[in-house]
Amino acid sequence: MTADKARIARQFIETIPHSRALGMAITEIGDGVAEIRMPYDLRIVGDPETGVIHGGAVSALMDTCGGAAVMSHPNSPAGTATINLRIDYMRPATPGQTITARATCYHITRSVAFVHATATDEDTARPVATATGAFTVEGA
Repeated sequence: MTADKARIARQFIETIPHSRALGMAITEIGDGVAEIRMPYDLRIVGDPETGVIHGGAVSALMDTCGGAAVMSHPNSPAGTATINLRIDYMRPATPGQTITARATCYHITRSVAFVHATATDEDTARPVATATGAFTVEGA
């Protein structure tokens, strides 16, 4: 992957307002792989009694990370949009811990890219959620 493609994908993800609002930060991007972290924040807690982050915030993290993986794929010519995203929640994220999503674009056609993603908190051995998705390949 060229440095320009990585820079463009990073800039695009970093300018999405909801990504900024959720505190997302790209920690790795390139060749169809992306990793994005989202810090714990009381504003996105879904259960005030337990302090667990809302599933919608985890979903947004995984969706954004999947899109970044597609944009960084060597055969992806331009931007992307989510066609579908299936998320399986395995357990609640541990309150107070950063959640990290890692996505891989494992197959790409002229018009559709396919992604696997996993979200973990600091207990990386036990996923918080997994996802599979399909994304458009714009400019095809």
